[in-house]
This record gives sequence, structure tokens and C-alpha cells, in this order.
Amino acid sequence: MDKNITPIQIKICGLTNNKEAQEIASLGINAIGFVFYPKSKRYLSLDAAKEIQRNLPSRVSCVGVFVDESFSSIMKTVDHCNLDTVQLHGNETNQTILKLRKNNLNVIKALYMEDEPNIKNAKKYCSSSYLVECCPGKLPGGNAHSWNWSQAASYKNDVPLILAGGLTPDNIEKAVLSAMPDAVDISSGVEITPGHKDILKVKILMANLACAWEKINEHSKNKIRKVFYE
Repeated sequence: MDKNITPIQIKICGLTNNKEAQEIASLGINAIGFVFYPKSKRYLSLDAAKEIQRNLPSRVSCVGVFVDESFSSIMKTVDHCNLDTVQLHGNETNQTILKLRKNNLNVIKALYMEDEPNIKNAKKYCSSSYLVECCPGKLPGGNAHSWNWSQAASYKNDVPLILAGGLTPDNIEKAVLSAMPDAVDISSGVEITPGHKDILKVKILMANLACAWEKINEHSKNKIRKVFYE
């Protein structure tokens, strides 16, 4: 195993370029996110996402990011792009989550520390895992809002927790040691411009995450759970 690959999984979100996606996947990243929200600067068409997905190794989880889409609309995208995971960034109901999970999908629900839907209501959602941010920006994903990540630590419960919000190569170690998440989600923190990633920044982020892993005690290490499955 590469020394920079740890049990704390990494999702790089908002990719729009086939070559960049393949390069990032080759580093050992666990998941790649496609944003299907038309107002986003990182919006990707279904055909473009499908093209990227089919060129990725099967071990890389492909995640579709949605905002208040209907169940049928989400499933249409899932089927077209061969996604295995959906990430819900709006006010989706638990009924929608359950229907998605019955279709053998890994479902991530985005929740917030200082806004709605709030992490305090996490138990209302039967998602596979939670993604936790401080607060939503004008658009989902890539808002670069750093926050007190230690606040998320107390909300680790029966399902895995994904830490997001302002994560960069420079602060990933502090963030992980503060929150002890099961996975991290990074977008703007490793970008050149919206939708285009800096491969060197991804490598540095992975190296710094590995440094954080070495500082975690064995008891905490044993509590880390998988979010994304090969």
C-alpha cells in the first residue's frame, strides 16, 4: 500500500476533466464527485460524467451531487452515468433517501452545523453516511468556508461522518485531528480554477493526511469506518 493512503478515505469533488480524473484516481483517491447542479461552476453534463466514469478504475466510487432533485431524476442520472453513490445537498426527505438506498445506492446526506438541514437532526435521515459542513455557501460544494472542525466530532454516531468545508493541504492535518472523521471531501482546496484540480495539491493533501493518521491513537484508528466501497 502507498504510504500516503490511509483508512480515512478521500473524495475529490467537482471534477470536470477526464484526464485530471484519471490522474487523481491513479493516486489512490477513494471517490470522485460529479456536480449535477446547473447553477454550479462545476456543473457537469450527464454525457461528460459518463465519459469520465467509464475511464476510471472500478475501485473508485463515482458520486453524483444533487440539490433537491426528484427521485426519478436522480435515478435517471445514476443509470446514465453508472453512479454508485449519491450526495444530497438540499432539503431531500428521508423517504427519498430510503427509496435510493433500496436501489442499492450509497447515500450521503449533507448537513450543517449552523444552518438547515442541521446536524442535530441527523437521526431523522436514514442515509449511509453524513457529510458535515459549517454552513452552505451560495452554491453547494467548493465554498472554501473553514470552520471549527472539532464541533463535528461529537456527532459521530451509528453511520460514518464525512468532513467538508474549507479543507486544504495546509489545514487537513488539523481538521482531521480535530474531528476524527471517517472520510474527507475536498473541492476548491485543491483547485486551480473551479472544476480544474491541481494534481500537486492533491498529492500534498494526501501526504499531510498520512501525517495526521500517524498521530492518531490506536483506539481512535479502530473506530474509522468505510464510506466508499470498491
